[in-house]
Amino acid sequence: MTRILALETSTKNCSVAIFENGKLIDAIEEGGAYSHAEKLALFVDQLLSRNKLDYQDLKAVAVSKGPGSYTGLRIGVSLAKGLCYSLSLPLISIETLQHMAWGARKEVKQEEAFYCPMIDARRMEVYAAIYNSDLELVKPTSADIIEEDSYRDFIAQKPVYFFGDGAEKCKEILKNERANFIHLNLPSSKSMGEIAQKNFVQNAFEDLAYFEPFYLKEFIAIKPKKLV
Repeated sequence: MTRILALETSTKNCSVAIFENGKLIDAIEEGGAYSHAEKLALFVDQLLSRNKLDYQDLKAVAVSKGPGSYTGLRIGVSLAKGLCYSLSLPLISIETLQHMAWGARKEVKQEEAFYCPMIDARRMEVYAAIYNSDLELVKPTSADIIEEDSYRDFIAQKPVYFFGDGAEKCKEILKNERANFIHLNLPSSKSMGEIAQKNFVQNAFEDLAYFEPFYLKEFIAIKPKKLV
């Protein structure tokens, strides 16, 4: 029995899940605000407790590695590393947009289509990638500024399903009968199980000493405005 704990903190959704042999057993998540520092470890404790499991019952920890919120990713990866160090467990990393595409294909499975997960990157910019119906990457992850002709070549070939919190602001711009929008806003740990299990079987693990989140863009600190 392969039990894997999955952590997703790349956006406002603080999400943890447990899988057995790739099958979802249970999950706890809360979106709406960045509360990862206060709640992530607590959610893990609660999840294990209500499923009558101990930390020693885990075989690996999987973490969503980004792109996404700089602080959110740091918190998720820090806890994942801490658990792996203390329990001598392997660490599995999963690109956030990849497992989002995996979850979307389960909701809307179409053989001739592209899947485009999007994470809001402020203003009219999104972190996005495009996968085919076999979940093979056909456009690598990048920070895209959304314009009327964005993804035009893909939309011309076949229907494209856009989803994620970045897709909401694209509806009024990407107007095309082949541009479809799925109501799947925030990435969730619930969609990480099958990828995590595959990586576990293939021994595709990260080096705990050197692994860092996939930020995509450098973090830029902004000074708060002075209160008048």
